[in-house]
Amino acid sequence: MKKLINSPETVLADSLVGVAAAHPELRVDHVNRIIYRADPTRAGKVALLSGGGTGHEPLHGGFVGVGMLDAACAGAVFTSPTPDQMLEATKVVDSGAGVLHIVKNYTGDVMNFEMGAELAAAETGIEVAVVVVDDDVAVEDSTFTAGRRGVGTTVLLEKIAGAAAEEGRDLAAVAAVARQVNESGRSMGVALSSCTVPAAGKPTFELAEGEMEIGVGIHGEPGRRRVPLAGAAEIARLLVEPILADLDYTGAPTIVMVNGLGGTPLIELYVMYAEVRKILGAAGITVARSLVGNYITALDMAGCSVTILKADEDLLQLWDAPVNTSGLRWGI
Repeated sequence: MKKLINSPETVLADSLVGVAAAHPELRVDHVNRIIYRADPTRAGKVALLSGGGTGHEPLHGGFVGVGMLDAACAGAVFTSPTPDQMLEATKVVDSGAGVLHIVKNYTGDVMNFEMGAELAAAETGIEVAVVVVDDDVAVEDSTFTAGRRGVGTTVLLEKIAGAAAEEGRDLAAVAAVARQVNESGRSMGVALSSCTVPAAGKPTFELAEGEMEIGVGIHGEPGRRRVPLAGAAEIARLLVEPILADLDYTGAPTIVMVNGLGGTPLIELYVMYAEVRKILGAAGITVARSLVGNYITALDMAGCSVTILKADEDLLQLWDAPVNTSGLRWGI
């Protein structure tokens, strides 16, 4: 294992020190491992809180800032944050308009965010709404979830719901937008190699040189099947066709994200995006907006995921709204 770390035991704490040093517009609570905006949530604005295990950067801490999240809780690598972290973060960001918890559908995350919301309601009376993201079409259940896993749509949801909160919509309206995004987004990924968790010191799973895993999860969970390595056009087909089979995208604009899993160079992601666009064009699907890059990763895993969101004019307007975070920025 070759990694730019001091030790597996301190990698999260050391990383948070780096985040605080690099981004004066953010604050880091090193005790509770929370990244939040330096400027307090303005009065009357719904606050957005998310989080999860580290190793998926820039998700979630990289999306804290104007137009997206107000705070993110960081768990250990691929490990959910604790309810106490969610409680503390909820109290920090609430300005009286309530807090939306955005949770990827992994058993630990769902359970701990649920407990955090209950603690916040009991101790402070803060109104909390919860939206669970479950957009992965690859499998219904996995080692970490009951039902579909929460993956790439999380990025689009945090951006769009964040814009709705910034423009002053109330908690019920922001939660409704978030649920619309989740219901209208689908994702699927492919791994060309495993990732290596620092504490483990070895690859999470074995993948032969000439193999790829179709439908892999962002923690290395198994996908639908292992198949011989293929070219970008065939890989794009294997990812896009199950998404299109799962949701009817005709007659609506779409937002399409080709996302790297941490170990794939951008040149290859653009090759993949070109192939995805060909497939969507042949299917008569209109791509209104696109995003290509590393946004929800799995440490150093080689591979990518495709996310397609069925949008409308409201979602497109919210997508285009200004955003200023370390991981996503435009219109500022």
